[in-house]
Amino acid sequence: MEALQTGSDTLFVLLGAILVLFMHAGFAFLEVGTVREKNQVNALSKIFADFAISTIAYFFIGYQIAYGMDFFAAASDLTGNNGYELVKFFFLLTFAAAIPAIISGGIAERAKFYPQMIASLIIVALAYPFFEGLIWNGNYGFQSWVASVAGAEFHDFAGSIVVHGMGGWIALGAVVLLGARNGRYRSDGSIGASFAPSSIPFLALGAWILTVGWFGFNVMSAQAVADISGLVAMNSLMAMVGGLLAALVAGKNDPGFLHNGPLAGLVAVCAGSDVMHPMGSLVVGAVAGLLFVWFFTLAQNKWKIDDVLGVWPLHGICGAWGAIACGIFGQEAFKGLGGVSLSAQIIGTLAGIVFATVVGFVVYGVLKATSGIRLSEEEEYNGADLSIHHISASQK
Repeated sequence: MEALQTGSDTLFVLLGAILVLFMHAGFAFLEVGTVREKNQVNALSKIFADFAISTIAYFFIGYQIAYGMDFFAAASDLTGNNGYELVKFFFLLTFAAAIPAIISGGIAERAKFYPQMIASLIIVALAYPFFEGLIWNGNYGFQSWVASVAGAEFHDFAGSIVVHGMGGWIALGAVVLLGARNGRYRSDGSIGASFAPSSIPFLALGAWILTVGWFGFNVMSAQAVADISGLVAMNSLMAMVGGLLAALVAGKNDPGFLHNGPLAGLVAVCAGSDVMHPMGSLVVGAVAGLLFVWFFTLAQNKWKIDDVLGVWPLHGICGAWGAIACGIFGQEAFKGLGGVSLSAQIIGTLAGIVFATVVGFVVYGVLKATSGIRLSEEEEYNGADLSIHHISASQK
C-alpha cells in the first residue's frame, strides 16, 4: 500500500481486524460443537492460546519476512498516517493466526497441547509469511515470473490459497501423522458410533460467527476506503448461499454439512471476490459446497483420514477450487472484470498446495520424532490436556 492513507483508512482496516479477530471465536465454537464434551474446554483453550502465540511470532518475525516492516523503530516512526501500518499489521495478523485455528479443527481430541503451540509458532513465524510474501508482496520475483509465463499474476484477493489453502493442506500432514482417534474406526473398518457432534447449537453458533466475520475478511481486504467494492460483498453473499444450499442437498439435510456449506462457499470465493460476477460466485460457492460434502465423506469413510472438522476438504480442497475458479469466472467471457489468467491460477494453486503439504509433514514430522504430538491412550480417553478434568482439579 502507498503511504497515503487517512484516518478513515486506519479505522476501516481496524474494523476489519476486529471482525476477523471475532472469527476466531467462530473457529472455537465450531470445534467445541463438533468434538466430544470432554474435549470442549481444550478446544476453547487451544485456539485462544494459538492466537497469542501467533501474535508474538508474527510481530517479531513473520511480518518482517512477508513485508519487511521494522517494529523495533521508535514509536514516533510507527504512527504516520494515523498509525495505518500498525492496524494493517493487526489485520494481517488475524489472517496469519487463522492457520493454527484451521489446523486445530483437524487434529482435535488427540493432539498434545504444547507441541501444537510450538508448531503454531514455527508456521506463523516462518512458513506462512514466506508464502504470503511471495503472493501479496511480490517477494523473490515469484509473481513476476508467473506473469511472464501466464500473462497475469496469481490472483488471490482475500486468501483462498494464501490463508485457507495453506491451513488446510498443512493440516492434512498433521492429521495423517497423528492418526485416527482411538475407537474412531472399528476392526472391520466401519466408523465408531460415539463420535457424533456434542452440540449442534455450538456448531451452528461457530458457523454463524464465521459467516458474519467473513464479510470483514473479504470486503476489508481492500485495505483502504477508496478501494472498497460492493461487488466483493455481493459475491461473498452469493457464494455463501450457494455453498449452503448445495451442502444441504448433497448432505441430505445433515446439520453439520448444512452449517459448513456456507463456509465452503466463502473459502472458495475469497480469491476472486473482487473480479467475478455474482452469478459466477453463486456457481463457485455451490461447487464448493458439493466438494466439501464429497471429500469429507471420502476422507472419513473410505480413506480413513480422521480430520475431525473436515478442515482439509473445507479449506484445502475448496480453497484450491476457489483459486482456480477465479481464473475461469473472473474472465470477461463469464461477465467478470478480467485481468486474470487460468494458467496463472493453476500455477499459484499448485505452488501453494505443494508448499503447504511439505510444511505440514516436515513440521509435524519433526515434532512427532522429538517431543511427540499425540496424547497417550489414557489421556485421550479421559479428555485432552487442559480439559475440564484438569481445570476442575485445580479448583478443588
